[in-house]
Amino acid sequence: MGRVEAIALEGIPEIRPGDDLASIVEAAGGPFSGDDVLVIAHKAVSKAEGALVELSSVQPGEEARAIASEQGRDPAHVQVILDQSSELVRAENGVLVCRTHHGFVCANAGVDASNSGGEGVVVCLPEDPDASARRLRSAPGVVVCLPEDPDASARRLR
Repeated sequence: MGRVEAIALEGIPEIRPGDDLASIVEAAGGPFSGDDVLVIAHKAVSKAEGALVELSSVQPGEEARAIASEQGRDPAHVQVILDQSSELVRAENGVLVCRTHHGFVCANAGVDASNSGGEGVVVCLPEDPDASARRLRSAPGVVVCLPEDPDASARRLR
């Protein structure tokens, strides 16, 4: 049996659209060996790739407005979630459980407003997480870690 060790990289700056994430990660923790596996939060990948939406630019539709009213959510934010979804699986306690266009089932279709880089800006999942991981790959394997709603444990769905 081998040893598994998790090490958080220090010194990663706020990621912005257009940043060379591979270079930033390499500078913070490299050089990496072929046995290393890097786990990178989707939010960093999404921000570097510019997968951001300004809510002020979103025109919520009728469905988004109805769901927002029922769930106590911002209609523009709900519209982005619906735009990122192929199916709304469940809406309860302010959480929209969705199947994304990628086929992932996750809270709010992975759309997240925390640490987005600005008020009224949300971060969406990378368009193609596998392609994102291939672009980031140098020597180590790369896993793009998809989201879990940090508040989901407090709002367990029945």
